[in-house]
Amino acid sequence: MNESDDPADITRRLAELRLEHRDLDTAIDVLAHADRLGEHDDLALKRLKRRKLMLKDCIARLESALIPDQPA
Repeated sequence: MNESDDPADITRRLAELRLEHRDLDTAIDVLAHADRLGEHDDLALKRLKRRKLMLKDCIARLESALIPDQPA
């Protein structure tokens, strides 16, 4: 991933990641509901959850990059 130090680029990337994170929430809910109905796809559900966690970490890292460093 090529990340810029430009706050506008970081903000844009954060918006993209947050959108994907929300989309994964929906997909996970759909798969979890299907699982309750007896249609099992545990591997897909685990992959989506893993991707969601990775996105959460990326979002946290980018949010941290937007916080200006303060002198000690």
